[in-house]
Amino acid sequence: MKKLFLLFLVAACSLNISAAKKQKALQTPYTGYLFAYFEGTGDNFRQEQLRFAISRDGKCWRTLNRNWPVITSDTISTSGGIRDPHILRGEDGCFYMVATDMNTVRNGWKENPGIVMLKSKNLIDWTHAKVVLAKDFAEHFSDAYWVWAPQTIFDKKAGKYMIYFTLQRTNDNRQSMVTYYAYANSDFTGFESEPKVLFRAKYSCLDNDIIERNGTYHMFYKGNIKNAEGKEIQNGIQMATSKKLLGKWKENFKFIDAYADSKTGVEGSGVFKLNDSDEYVLMYDLYGSGRYEYQTSSDLKTFSAKPLSFDKDFHPRHGTVISLTEEEMQRLQKRWGYVLTDESLNSTVKKEKWSGNPILPEFHADPEILYDRKTNRYYIYSTTDGHPGWGGWYFTCFSSADLAEWRYEGVALDLPKQTKWARGNAWAPAAIERNGKYYLYYSGDEGRQKAIGVAVADSPTGPFHDFGKPIVNKRPEGVKNGQQIDVDVFLDDDGQAYLYWGNGYMAGAKLNEDMTSIDTTTVTVMTPRGGTLRDYAFREGAYVFKRNGLYYFLWSVDDTGSPNYHVAYGTSSSPLGPIEVAAQPVILQQRPDENIFGTAHNSVVQLPGRDEWYVIYHRINPTFMDRNLGPGFHRQVCIDRMEFDAEGHILPITPTHKGVKAIH
Repeated sequence: MKKLFLLFLVAACSLNISAAKKQKALQTPYTGYLFAYFEGTGDNFRQEQLRFAISRDGKCWRTLNRNWPVITSDTISTSGGIRDPHILRGEDGCFYMVATDMNTVRNGWKENPGIVMLKSKNLIDWTHAKVVLAKDFAEHFSDAYWVWAPQTIFDKKAGKYMIYFTLQRTNDNRQSMVTYYAYANSDFTGFESEPKVLFRAKYSCLDNDIIERNGTYHMFYKGNIKNAEGKEIQNGIQMATSKKLLGKWKENFKFIDAYADSKTGVEGSGVFKLNDSDEYVLMYDLYGSGRYEYQTSSDLKTFSAKPLSFDKDFHPRHGTVISLTEEEMQRLQKRWGYVLTDESLNSTVKKEKWSGNPILPEFHADPEILYDRKTNRYYIYSTTDGHPGWGGWYFTCFSSADLAEWRYEGVALDLPKQTKWARGNAWAPAAIERNGKYYLYYSGDEGRQKAIGVAVADSPTGPFHDFGKPIVNKRPEGVKNGQQIDVDVFLDDDGQAYLYWGNGYMAGAKLNEDMTSIDTTTVTVMTPRGGTLRDYAFREGAYVFKRNGLYYFLWSVDDTGSPNYHVAYGTSSSPLGPIEVAAQPVILQQRPDENIFGTAHNSVVQLPGRDEWYVIYHRINPTFMDRNLGPGFHRQVCIDRMEFDAEGHILPITPTHKGVKAIH
């Protein structure tokens, strides 16, 4: 009996030790995941750009930066586009990315130049380089046609980062797709030497992805099977294995994906291991249907039969995944907006919804916000940015019920199409509702000078109908310099409406009852006095509101392309001044330590029935801070809280990446 009891204790201890070892092996510093991808929907010219999404469980994903590129392709690639981004956590603590240098919108499916290489220490700031295969290795690769889907893996034996990719060449009439490899140089800006063949599948392969498990390398790729006549009869995700990274690779001609026996095409396979689990996820791009699905495996040999779909708020094309630490999760959200706020390791359910900054996709500037009591929604009208020379020609409209999630409502006003006099440079709109009508004031080009016009609609989203001619098209008497831009409209408690405008000067006047003309006898030059462009001297972008009987005047200082572009303010007892500059006038300015620059040209909104205020402004996308890249017309719209002290002074506003909490 004692012997049996001792045997039981030994067995139990062995089981406990085994379980403890397994648990220790599964312990990981990682609490989330990063998905690098390019987009499959929306404006064609903006799809082939690098985007990021994050997840807690690897299956429910939320896009960062509102699905707008985290790096724009024209700043890093030869073609102006990138596809198939692969991201790797390096052995040296750095992060590495490679991508196909290709722009199908501009060039179709013709030859592409090569590969984009990127390196980062923090996932935020990336250095980049380009490999143009036919040029860099012209002696043996001048016939390179397609250089597709590069990936990076650390070769433990060589102690180097190896880049492998699919290559199609013209010297065999583009009949084959072969996997080549080359080692990256020490600073990850090119190849050490010309590429060599890594894997030549019996029929063809592309979109290779290599992962090592228990001493065996598994290569997943899109392959096919052909009949005796050389005609493809089946394609899908296949696998080859090798004990050595450089081969020899043994093909397994079975298809892994669940769609191999159907007409549904798949490509872009990528495999990653789940945190705190022995399960692997094989994901792939169903490029014809716009879906992205996955199957799972515990051994990389057999996979679940039924494909599952990711829960996501974007439409990815061929991308890859790495694990993230909690600090990295927070860092990414601090930079591109908070989308996961539940601290649970296994859930992406948000306890609190935050707007994140920027709040609008793509490039917009000079935001005007309007609350409409009829719809109980907030509306933002803005300059359409991203066009060289501030050359946008239309205004867009977005709406929100909670200030956190914004819905695109379409183009509010297209100057060349919908006005008789304004031909372009649609800048800085202002909006107001009065007596059931919605008025959109704006500036546009009237010949060689700037002028201010107005359009009217029965709905906050339009269609707006232009008044037909400018309502302000000359400088006030006595003003010799400046432009008629940056209009603002304000409705006082007594029902009198006012119009404000000016760059280089600030003018104001009463609006007539028709809201489409000004009382010229009331035009007042009310430029705030004093200061310099380093602190509070008036430049442009006047905005007016009233609180507790006091009129507040906010304006922008310095140049819109400067990181120092910021907001100052003053007050008055009258809507037409004079303005008394505040004792501490600067209230919103850059935070270089947070990569936030050029925070200005604002509007303000008060929540109905509450003394709760928000400032909506634009700031420069930090990717474009180099003067050669046009920082002044690569701006994005953001929102933050605005608060007052007991005496009514506006407190300094902290521009954030997190934005504001959804209102209820």
